[in-house]
Amino acid sequence: MFELKAKVLDIVSNKKEVLLNDLDAEREGINVYDRVVLSCNERRVVAIVEITKSFIDTGFVGINGNVQSELDALDGELVKVSLTEVPQSIGYIRKKMKGDKLAKDEINTIVNDVMTGGLSDLEIAGFLFAEQYEGFDPNEVKFLTDAIVGSGEVIDFEEPAYDKHSIGGVPGNKVSLLIVPIIASTGLLIPKTSSKAITSPSGTADSMSVLAPISFEVEELKRIAKKTRGVIVWGGSLNLAPADDLFMRVEYSLQINPKAQMMASIMAKKLAVGVDFLALDLPVGHGTKVDTIEDARKLGREFVELADKFGVKVECGITYGEQPVGHTVGPALEAKEALEALGGNGPTSLIEKSTALAGVLLELSGTTPRGRGQEMAKEILASGKALKKMREIIEAQGGDPNVRAEDIHIGDQRVKILSPADGYVVSVDNEAIKSIARAAGAPIDKGAGIKLHAKRGYIVKKGDPLVEIFAESAAKLSEAQALTMKLEPITVEGMLLGKVS
Repeated sequence: MFELKAKVLDIVSNKKEVLLNDLDAEREGINVYDRVVLSCNERRVVAIVEITKSFIDTGFVGINGNVQSELDALDGELVKVSLTEVPQSIGYIRKKMKGDKLAKDEINTIVNDVMTGGLSDLEIAGFLFAEQYEGFDPNEVKFLTDAIVGSGEVIDFEEPAYDKHSIGGVPGNKVSLLIVPIIASTGLLIPKTSSKAITSPSGTADSMSVLAPISFEVEELKRIAKKTRGVIVWGGSLNLAPADDLFMRVEYSLQINPKAQMMASIMAKKLAVGVDFLALDLPVGHGTKVDTIEDARKLGREFVELADKFGVKVECGITYGEQPVGHTVGPALEAKEALEALGGNGPTSLIEKSTALAGVLLELSGTTPRGRGQEMAKEILASGKALKKMREIIEAQGGDPNVRAEDIHIGDQRVKILSPADGYVVSVDNEAIKSIARAAGAPIDKGAGIKLHAKRGYIVKKGDPLVEIFAESAAKLSEAQALTMKLEPITVEGMLLGKVS
């Protein structure tokens, strides 16, 4: 054991980390990612070590806000430091990496250490890679789901709750902005919680935030949901399954999404908000998370079996996913298009997908006979009931209930990309569309994004607009335009794809 002076660092992190000067670390035989026990003011914290040559002077230990709040140490105060053993969860991660199955208590220990900041990102990555390449059996997925649910709040509405969720991968998927008011207008309870976009240009929460506030505490959510029968809110403000967000942060860095983690993530967040009936959207095709319909059927069956273990009724809808839903990508653009669709003027692809998935929930609830769900959803949409309900939801969440599609601010920096040839649109690249929209500033810049003037199967003439890019700054528009020229997100039959000389 040795003593160092505390230096409080203005670093926000969920991790319990400390920073040592390399000379102090070498003298005490401490390496990067070792764990040390810090003691001060009769308090004790275990933290992960990072090492620097210059940021922290010798004789000091840098502590982030997470460590400081638990240790209650002030700048310059003496802190006792000693090496400690690695947590038991590291052994369980190694066990999984060798292909062995994990027991419930072992998975609980791993998730608990993730929650308390006891595992480094490298160690969490090891667990995720083990999931990716060794896989989880159905029991392990259930154990993981249970552990993630237990990491945060669980809401009980004391009545059946309905929801729709997509496994993702398709840009412009603003269908929840139609589904929630359609379902809520029938009196069914649909408390839609959504994540903000991580790798996409807009999540449901990002688009809804254009229309109304999305951050609420649990009691506020319950009050609004009881009143309007539907809400569209950000799950991150509710402390629902917070362990999942910590896993997702590392997944994003690695650009992986293990199937077991995806299934546990979706199911945990639905269980945390008390969902009893779920319509699960499985987009299929090139550029999505599921390549073929057969793969989607297999994944769907696994989801249904997992949900059964928790008493949740799930029905999966396999949908076309090789191009964006509707014509817009980006928070404000998608909110605008959703309002247009609720008013009867939306694109066919958006209305068809939204009413099909809403129909699944109407049939699960027994509100309408099997086979008639989509028809009923379309009738609700055409009647104006869904738009009226959406305005109620917007008002209850603190937005302007009289907002019109044309009122929504879109980025005023714009450029149209024109077709280089006559012909048919033969492909739309989802990944390119997402990259361009993000380069334009989405989802941080709400008015940024892309409007598709042509989609697969459209006939275009040379000089017709293919896509229009919107940005809130000239610099980001220029960056997005250059990326569009490089990626060519829309391919027209007959266009020159490249040159070799």
